[in-house]
Amino acid sequence: MSHVDDLLQEHRIFQPSPLFQQLANIKNNSLYTQAQTDRVAFWEQCAKKLDWYAPWEKALLWERPFAKWFIGGKINASYNCLDRHIKSNLGNKTAIIWEGENGDEKTYTYAESYLEVNKLANAIKGLGIKKGDRVAIYMPMTPEAAFAMLACARIGAIHTVVFGGFSAEALRDRINDAQAKLLITADGGYRRGNILQLKNIADNAISQTSSIQDVIVIKRCGNEIVMKSGRDHWYHDIIKNVKNYCEPEPMDSEDVLFILYTSGTTGKPKGIVHTTGGYLTGVNSTTQWVFDLKPNDIYWCTADVGWVTGHSYTVYGPMSNATTVVMYEGAPDFPQRNRFWKIIEKYKVTIFYTAPTAIRAFMKWGDQFPKGCNLGSLRLLGSVGEPINPQAWIWYYENIGAGKCPIVDTWWQTETGAIMITTLPGITPMKPGSAGKPLPGIDAEILTEEGEVLTHGGGFLSITSPWPSMLRGIWGDPQRYKETYWGKWQGKNYFAGDGTKKDRDGYFWFLGRVDDIMLVAGHNISTAEVESALVDNQMVAEAAVVGVKDEIKGEAIAAFVILKEGHKHDTNTEEILKNHVSQKIGSLARPSRIIFTADVPKTRSGKIMRRLLKDIAEGRALGDVTTLADPHVISALKEKYQEG
Repeated sequence: MSHVDDLLQEHRIFQPSPLFQQLANIKNNSLYTQAQTDRVAFWEQCAKKLDWYAPWEKALLWERPFAKWFIGGKINASYNCLDRHIKSNLGNKTAIIWEGENGDEKTYTYAESYLEVNKLANAIKGLGIKKGDRVAIYMPMTPEAAFAMLACARIGAIHTVVFGGFSAEALRDRINDAQAKLLITADGGYRRGNILQLKNIADNAISQTSSIQDVIVIKRCGNEIVMKSGRDHWYHDIIKNVKNYCEPEPMDSEDVLFILYTSGTTGKPKGIVHTTGGYLTGVNSTTQWVFDLKPNDIYWCTADVGWVTGHSYTVYGPMSNATTVVMYEGAPDFPQRNRFWKIIEKYKVTIFYTAPTAIRAFMKWGDQFPKGCNLGSLRLLGSVGEPINPQAWIWYYENIGAGKCPIVDTWWQTETGAIMITTLPGITPMKPGSAGKPLPGIDAEILTEEGEVLTHGGGFLSITSPWPSMLRGIWGDPQRYKETYWGKWQGKNYFAGDGTKKDRDGYFWFLGRVDDIMLVAGHNISTAEVESALVDNQMVAEAAVVGVKDEIKGEAIAAFVILKEGHKHDTNTEEILKNHVSQKIGSLARPSRIIFTADVPKTRSGKIMRRLLKDIAEGRALGDVTTLADPHVISALKEKYQEG
């Protein structure tokens, strides 16, 4: 395939309102001009907005595909999110407004957050954790999750946050890969009125690890748990008798800040590595530009801290800008489907950043829920995680933003660290379904399979120059980093893995993943991981998994399963296998459908023909089958699909 089909045509254009343009922080193209004149000097100016202990000697060392930014500079992320705001007399400003699903509420000022982070940092140090050690965080969406991240950053420990919806096995694999010494978790968390048994799941994971020496447990739900003497420590006890101040560790710009695991096509999660100076520069700047931040904004990014969006646009980006951040623990439809709109009304949220999956669910639930709440405080909307279809964009614009709020539809990845492509809300016209254009300082092109640049039309997205917040590698596996992200065009350009088109105005339109990664509810899930989980069940001989279009999630998971002799192809078996996947990986990876088959289509070299499986699962006309080892497999599968 030398290009990606360019099928969707969308011609509507929406301008930011005159009032928004008048009040916007960025009113012209000067940022773009500066970046085009000298891209590296432009990023240096952005970095200078942060507080550094020591200046850098060289802005960029680019030894393809490895980049180092602000070399020799010394900085601390926790200091930049807390201390410098205290010193600027912003200690009394609200940092976090938190609401639990069960109705609990807490508010922390920057001064109160600073105290919590300092005490936790000292407690962690007291357990023997030092600079460079890894700390796993497995938490519900509570303020303590942010405090744990910032406490690790303060002492130079490397945090790896694992989403609280992941299974014991997923947690185990990440702890083992990172060789984490400390786990910070909670007794439980609330989700749709139920308690997620986080500590019990964590205990199961730890029993299969050798590196964890201590566990800190936040008391959230009061559910019954087992505390292992000598290893487990209650958060409220361990921070009691420590000093209120912990000296921030001056970190080299290239010292690792965090590892965040994302799906890999081999089935083994990839530990994406982000370092301190470049990452912080990227998220600090993009949060300012893209969300048009004002000092009195009440900003709500609905992403969990277990994902990169929660790292970059709930914690490090907003808090380095002294923003007031809303955090919510639970589901958007509990106890009723107006929960998000009630939160916006209650706290007078001005900036709302959520995923197309959620927006499509809101559409399906009905306009009456947002209409029953006062959303007049909103001035800017954002979308993140996957492409937003034009219909959902228009609904969001009209029903949530009342036709007056610009929508910033943002494209970026765990690997990019920060937003790369979007509109700047005060100056860029919006096209429903298009992310927009590369931000200042970002060089992006559409390339063919052979690496030729397309001025317009469909192809593959590539980033052609290094940027400060880019991943520095895969934890412990530099070769995999080279092959995964730089192997497509002989190491010349970064391969994002997305099919993309560029229109004649220079706007980018994202068409979906082109590798074996599915985008389910905005989260990358590897086909190989789900296949491995299915084959792990003793009933299964072989499995092939594809993503299929889904009205709410964008993509859902369809699994083609070959059972071993003697096992029944029935709904009970299907349910057992779905539950097995949930247990192995987490509920996000649960297949929506399992199709039992006698065989799966493969090429003569043995590669599963996922394109054909997608055609079958979605009921489309079948493509070319001349490369199949056994063409009759396809007709049998199609019949099975039509029966279902």
